[in-house]
Amino acid sequence: METGDTLAPLEIPVTRTLIVAGAIASRDYQDVHHDAELAREKGSPDIFMNILTTNGLVGRYVTDRLGPGARLRKVAIRLGAPNHPGDTMVLTGTVLAVEGDTVEIRVIGANGLGHHVTGTVTATLGGLPPAPAAAGAAAAATASRETAA
Repeated sequence: METGDTLAPLEIPVTRTLIVAGAIASRDYQDVHHDAELAREKGSPDIFMNILTTNGLVGRYVTDRLGPGARLRKVAIRLGAPNHPGDTMVLTGTVLAVEGDTVEIRVIGANGLGHHVTGTVTATLGGLPPAPAAAGAAAAATASRETAA
């Protein structure tokens, strides 16, 4: 991975279920995230996605692209155009910097209205952590007993 590399895009259908489930999962019970009528009374054309759901989707995008050993170290995002049901958000990323096993990625999530989210994610790369030594020793001891029997 090098500075300037781009990550494959991810298209996320923005469904009513995704918006409501994300709000509930993050304990954000504001009516604008689940009640279309009240959202319209407050000036929005429909319910819209909360920042915590967006934050989670940005994190998922980066870790899915970097692999199972990637670990998020910093996520700094800013919301723009709201995500409403029926739209699609396309997440894209560009590598801004690579230093050792640390990478900084510029992420943009765009929908039909414009940029829903912009920001940077810092992550460390790496393989999966090795299996604990005790587990390996226990398996070897079991195999040894089975062979002796």
